[in-house]
Amino acid sequence: MALHSYRPLTLTGVFLALTLLLCSCSQAPLQPTPAVALSAGWKGSAPAGWVSTEDYQHWTSGQWWLMWGDEDLNALMPRIEIGNQNLALALANVAQAQALLRQAQAQLRPTLGAQLGAQRGSGSAGSASLGLTAAWAPDLWGKLNSAVQVQGANVQASQANLAAARLTAEGSLAQAYLALREADAEAVLLQDIITGYERAATITENNYNAGIAARTDVLQAQSTLESARSSLEALKSSRSTYEHAIALLLGVPPAKFSLAQKPWVSTVPQVPAQLPSQLLLRRPDIASAERAVVAASANIGVARAAWFPSMNLSAGVGGGAANWANLVSAPVMTWSLGATLLQALFDGGTRDAAIDQALAAHAAATANYRQTALTAFGQVENQLTALDSLARQITHTRAAAQAATGAEQRTLNSYRAGISAYTAVVTAQATALTARRSLLQLELARQQAAIALVQALGGGWQAPWREAS
Repeated sequence: MALHSYRPLTLTGVFLALTLLLCSCSQAPLQPTPAVALSAGWKGSAPAGWVSTEDYQHWTSGQWWLMWGDEDLNALMPRIEIGNQNLALALANVAQAQALLRQAQAQLRPTLGAQLGAQRGSGSAGSASLGLTAAWAPDLWGKLNSAVQVQGANVQASQANLAAARLTAEGSLAQAYLALREADAEAVLLQDIITGYERAATITENNYNAGIAARTDVLQAQSTLESARSSLEALKSSRSTYEHAIALLLGVPPAKFSLAQKPWVSTVPQVPAQLPSQLLLRRPDIASAERAVVAASANIGVARAAWFPSMNLSAGVGGGAANWANLVSAPVMTWSLGATLLQALFDGGTRDAAIDQALAAHAAATANYRQTALTAFGQVENQLTALDSLARQITHTRAAAQAATGAEQRTLNSYRAGISAYTAVVTAQATALTARRSLLQLELARQQAAIALVQALGGGWQAPWREAS
C-alpha cells in the first residue's frame, strides 16, 4: 500500500517531545486557604479541643432533632427530603455543577472524529471517501487543569449549599412545629382560664341578682371572659399559620395537611459546658465560602495562562475509492500530522485586566470567607447568651406565675366574702394569665434558641452523629 505523508511543520516532533514536559507547568498560584482566627472557646463556656472536619460525612447524616424526643417531629423530618422544593433546587444545582466538572475534565482529553462522504457528478459513476481525524490541545500551562479545579471547588460549594438548604429547612420545620405545640399548650391553658372566668362571671351575676354586687362588676367579669375568648381565637389562627408553614416546608398543599393537638414536650436538650469553636469549620456556609476561595484562586491560574501560547495537535487518516465496495481496500491511503502554535500579540490590555479581575475576585472571596466565619461566631455567642438568659428568666417567671395564681385565688375568695372589690379580681386574673402565658412563651423561646444554636454550629454539638444517635 502506498503511503503519502503530509508535514505542515518541521518542528512537529520537537513540539510532541516538549508536550510531556510542559503539560505539568501550571500558572495557577499556590494560594493557601486564608486562615480564620478561631478563639479557644466562647464567652459562655469553657474552651475545649479540636474536632476534625474529617467527620463531615457523619455530620451530614445527623439527626439532631432526636434530642427533643418528640415522635411527631421525628416522623416529619424525613419528609423534607421528599417534598421540599428549596432542597430540590439545591440538589439540581449540585447535579449541574457536577456536569460542568465533567465538561471541564473532558477538555483535557483528545477528540476523535469520523468523516464519510460521497460525490456524484454528471457522466460519472461517483466516488466515496472515508477519514478519521484526531485533535488534542495539550494543557501546556495548566489552564485546563485550573479550570477543572475551579469546577471541582464549585461542586463542593454546591454540595455545601445543599447541606445549608437542608439544615435551614430542618430548622424552620422544628421552629414551626414547636411553636404549634406551644400554641396547643397555650390553648389548653386559655381554655382552663376561660372555664374559671365563666364561673367567676356566674358568681358575679348571682351576686348582682341578689343585690350584693354592682352592675359594673358584672360588666367587668363579662369583659374579662370575652377578652380571654378572643385570645383563644387568635391563638387558633396562629396555630393554623404554623401548620400551613409546616405543610409548605414538606411540599404539601396546606389543605392536605393537618396535625392533631397533643401535649407539648417543652424540654430543651442539655448543651455541653464545653463547645469546641472548631465546630464552625463544618458549617455549610463556611464550607461553601472556603470553596469559593479555592475556585477564585484557580481562576487566577486560568487568567495567567492566557499570556502563554497554546498548541493544537491534529492527525488524520483517510482514503477514497470509485465506489463504496472498494472503499476499505482502496490502494491509496493518506495520513497527516499537524501542530499549530497560537499566541496573541496584542489585546489592548484584556489579559492584564482579566488577571486583575481574578485577583480582586480572590480578595473578595477571602473577605467573604472570613466575614462568614465571624458572623458564625457572633451567632453562636448570641444563642449561648440567649439560652443562659432564658433559663434564668424561666425560673423567675415560673415563680411569678405561681405567686400570681395564688394571689388570684385569694382575691377571688375575698370578693366572694365581700371583702374585696371586683376590680381587684380583674387585676389579679390579668396578672396571673399574663404570667402563665409568659412562662409558656419563654419555654418556647428557649427551645427555639437551642435550635438556632444547632444551626449556628452547622448541625449540632455532637460529633460524629452516627455515634451520638
